[in-house]
Amino acid sequence: MKRSSSNRKIQVFINFRGEELRCSFVSHLVEAFKRHGINFFIDKDEQKGKDLKHLFARIKQSRMALAIFSKRYAESSWCLDELARIKKRADQRKLRVVPIFFKVKAESVRYQEAEFGRNFWRLAKTSSGEQIKRWKEALESVSDKVGLTLGDKRYLTDQVIVSNLILRFFSCWFPFWAQCEVELKSKHQP
Repeated sequence: MKRSSSNRKIQVFINFRGEELRCSFVSHLVEAFKRHGINFFIDKDEQKGKDLKHLFARIKQSRMALAIFSKRYAESSWCLDELARIKKRADQRKLRVVPIFFKVKAESVRYQEAEFGRNFWRLAKTSSGEQIKRWKEALESVSDKVGLTLGDKRYLTDQVIVSNLILRFFSCWFPFWAQCEVELKSKHQP
């Protein structure tokens, strides 16, 4: 488990495929969140196979969720179960969710196609019909929201991508961010 140092309510839940992104894009995102004083949660120290109730509680505590889709995202029932819970909270208007398509096309996620789709259907073979239905609904719903597409531009470093993400994400999409900035400034003034 990794949280920012503040005791305030968790603001951003980060949903991602750890094996693929933890030591690259997500590590830069976490550092940028820390620098900007943004509260967040990632499942850094959670044990595989452990009950997801703890993670679902963290989703419930969050005001926003980032669903970071990547080619290997759909290999993980854990990611997909989190996403289904995120969708449920978003449908209830209790959580804002922003998809980030990291070197994967939104259409591949939405329709479970290409490498993303092959990974999804491989996992689906070992899953129940009800699980598959919830996962597909979540993938279709969340991938249809306004989000960010981070392509395969090899000349951009993860740090540059994250910096741009932070600026665009908080300044354009979430009006309450202005209030958060005011709170941060007042905390740092003598």
